[in-house]
Amino acid sequence: MEPRHVSEQQDRLQVVDVREVEERDVGRIPGSRWIPMDALPQRLGERDAGSPAVTVCRSGRMADYLADQGYQADNLDGGIAVWAEEKLPVRRPANDTPGKVA
Repeated sequence: MEPRHVSEQQDRLQVVDVREVEERDVGRIPGSRWIPMDALPQRLGERDAGSPAVTVCRSGRMADYLADQGYQADNLDGGIAVWAEEKLPVRRPANDTPGKVA
């Protein structure tokens, strides 16, 4: 799913950041929920099954995994790197200051 579309529809989507802690700590999409890739199978119940999900993942495998589990899911096209290139906000989770892409 295109970053601009995700940004415009973020109030109706669940943005699930599945990147590693080192990547997330330097920058995240505001409003995204962080569930590391390795923890996603055990933490599926933390997301709303009735709302479409968009995963922040380089490979797109986690969106495929969610779809295989019966969820409506898509991957953020180009990941957070393209999100940032589109001049969409990236913030540090620790203090909500401007972040960067790892």
